[in-house]
Amino acid sequence: MTPDVLCIGSILWDIIGRSPASLRLGSDVPGRITRLPGGVAMNIAMTLARFGLKPAILTAIGRDAEGDELIAACARMGLITDHAYRSEDLPTDRYMAVEGANGLIAAIADAHSLEAAGDKILRPLANGALGTERAPWPGLIALDGNLTEGLLGQIAASPLFAAADLRVAPASPGKAERLLPLLKHPRATLYVNLEEANLLTRTHADTAPEAAAALLARGAARVLVTHGGKACAEGTAGAGVIADQPPPVLVARVTGAGDTFMAAHIVAERGGADRATALSRALRAAATYVSGEIGT
Repeated sequence: MTPDVLCIGSILWDIIGRSPASLRLGSDVPGRITRLPGGVAMNIAMTLARFGLKPAILTAIGRDAEGDELIAACARMGLITDHAYRSEDLPTDRYMAVEGANGLIAAIADAHSLEAAGDKILRPLANGALGTERAPWPGLIALDGNLTEGLLGQIAASPLFAAADLRVAPASPGKAERLLPLLKHPRATLYVNLEEANLLTRTHADTAPEAAAALLARGAARVLVTHGGKACAEGTAGAGVIADQPPPVLVARVTGAGDTFMAAHIVAERGGADRATALSRALRAAATYVSGEIGT
């Protein structure tokens, strides 16, 4: 089966504790704890699949019981895992977060196996399964911005990505500078929040449109900058910056919102939407997600 889009990055188990109460350091409150497939690449792939696309995942998954469960969960959702790197000696990665009414309180990402696998996850792009250096993958790639700095730098210079429509998913603010090698990539679209944009540009923009303009000034080809419930922006080199306001919703969850925004934007553009329409649809999808609904 030929995929519609490749999702490269973390596929793991999300263990999320949520409480309707506002939390502070040391809070001990009732709530719900869930264990679901997660990770940046997974969140994007799941959303793309809900919109009817066929995503394939390039990642590292252990040959342990948790890895087998994860592969089975992907199959049930219509995700293609044929090209995933299955390691004999690396465990399946995990992510743990605590969320309250006042947002994300803390999170720990145990993605050591993905980091240890390194460029092994890219083998299908070189060995003919999905492409070669002479005939690189020509379609959409959703790239996890939380990959290691070395691997992101390798991807930025690799001929294996020379023909791709490269969409770079949000990194966590602490890892935002890992995206610098991709900032000036001519085929890359960067999806970042305001804090990440300011870290990349070393500026102090107060709004998403200002941050988008600063990224374009630094040589970015295309960027989308989110700012929570405030105005968000899309900037394209040579075409300027546009902005839109997300619909107001009651926030029930935050983990995965940026990935949902990105996936919905990809789907909108794949369907022929113009810049303004694609931005609006992505904001509505992200709002629906954080409100606790699923949305399609």
